[in-house]
Amino acid sequence: EGVTNAVMVLRVDITPFAKQAVQEMSDSFRIEHFKEAELLVDITQHQLVPEHQVLTSNEKSELLKRYRLKETQLPRIQPNDPVARYYGMKRGHVVKIIRPSETAGRYVTYRICM
Repeated sequence: EGVTNAVMVLRVDITPFAKQAVQEMSDSFRIEHFKEAELLVDITQHQLVPEHQVLTSNEKSELLKRYRLKETQLPRIQPNDPVARYYGMKRGHVVKIIRPSETAGRYVTYRICM
């Protein structure tokens, strides 16, 4: 009771039958599954992966209001993207990506999980 999220770490890939069962159970709570090999390296610390910050719902609404955007106008990030999976992003979540830039110092972009 009271459990809303669960993480499964598997040695091998999940079977299609098990994946379907997990999806059916995910109506009441969220279950994420990772292969053990996917967790050996922290991808957020890799030099080629820019900094990602998942926005709160208030920050998201401020962003959309500030730039007068609709959600559909934001660039997309897939929910099965490794970084999106790392942060547990769901559809509708927005991530702020901060990249170093030679000309501007840093480049900030936003993506919505679709």
